[in-house]
Amino acid sequence: MKDSFKDKVAVITGGANGIGKCIAEEFRKNGAAVCIIDKAEGDHFVGDISDKSVLEKFTQQVISEHGHIDYLINNALPLMKGIDECSYEEFQYALSVGVTAPFYLSKLFVPHFNNGGSIINISSSRDRMSQPQTESYTAAKGGIAALTHALAVSFAGKVRVNSISPGWIDTSYKMYEGPDAYQQPCGRVGNPLDVANMVLFLCSDRAGFITGENICIDGGMTKLMIYHGDNGWELK
Repeated sequence: MKDSFKDKVAVITGGANGIGKCIAEEFRKNGAAVCIIDKAEGDHFVGDISDKSVLEKFTQQVISEHGHIDYLINNALPLMKGIDECSYEEFQYALSVGVTAPFYLSKLFVPHFNNGGSIINISSSRDRMSQPQTESYTAAKGGIAALTHALAVSFAGKVRVNSISPGWIDTSYKMYEGPDAYQQPCGRVGNPLDVANMVLFLCSDRAGFITGENICIDGGMTKLMIYHGDNGWELK
């Protein structure tokens, strides 16, 4: 069943490519007006969301054009660098994109939400598990996951706030075989539509009793216990 988002306004950060682009396309297919901010050049608002003044200008433009919003999707990707190579400035930049910008956009937009509004923060399964040398990205994703339930409580009765934690999502829609696919209990690598479908569901009235939640979309990967010699896993 498809939801209708006719006359709704969706704001998406990092919406020019990848998961964000898919979310934007799905909103448009279902009748919504979509406002995108991205560093990439295109027919959207071009700007770096680590810059406070850029966020303010973007917010003003959206409200000037539409008068309100219904959905804010904080999707832009923070920098991923590990502790060995990540500088102080790079770590701060990752947090600015991944945590501060979602916080500030939520603060700027909340007076302009229609009834039934929704904020969706795109976190990552790395908010609960890690590979080596991923500190800047992992810290940002953990931050936005925690920010989600804080905002949900602060905005209670005004806007529902949820987060999604994708696992391995291939934005080129490549079909994987062998261990790359089967290490996920669902038997495949994810694609952007897996995330976009959940975004639209959480924004719909059907999810009206869900707020402050984090939903992990990773094919079950984070639920698989790994021991040497078990289920085909070997430590070498």
